Amino acid sequence: MIRKNPRGDLPQIHPSAFVDPTAILCGLVIVEENVFIGPYAVIRADEMDANGHIDPIVIGAHSNIQDGVVIHSKSGARVSIGQNTSIAHRAIVHGPCAVGNAVFIGFNSVLFNCVVEDRCVVRHNAVVDGVHLPAGFYVRSTERIGAETDLSTLPQVPAAASEFSEDVARTNNELVLGYKSIQNEF
Repeated sequence: MIRKNPRGDLPQIHPSAFVDPTAILCGLVIVEENVFIGPYAVIRADEMDANGHIDPIVIGAHSNIQDGVVIHSKSGARVSIGQNTSIAHRAIVHGPCAVGNAVFIGFNSVLFNCVVEDRCVVRHNAVVDGVHLPAGFYVRSTERIGAETDLSTLPQVPAAASEFSEDVARTNNELVLGYKSIQNEF
């Protein structure tokens, strides 16, 4: 479902993107080319700051927002998802937040008030809160990373995790084409 926010902003969706009919996109959301947005995802850019301003939620080209993902933002703050990035099932990305290119965010993970730079992998059920995660860092499943975390203790992304992330992105890019080809059959 594509709908306006109370201010009247409508999502802007590139014609090559696929948005599942059960997903909800509301307000100042920008979806770039060849993006896959899966069933029951919710992307809402509807909260304003004290001056009535809203920054967009931007989903970069060739990225995938999987089933049940929630992307929202506090007080109109910006959320950006880079290109070729995967946000896996039931993850929450709550702005202000910037996620770089070729990033993998695992099932049920939570990102809030953070920056996750290019090629990072955040595994399943992890929390990244109030921190700037440099490029290529690896957050293990169930780990909590915050402002107090000594980032020197985090490993770099292992080759197997990087290959998995690339495979997920590639698979979801193929799904865009497949679902677009049958879109009028729903």
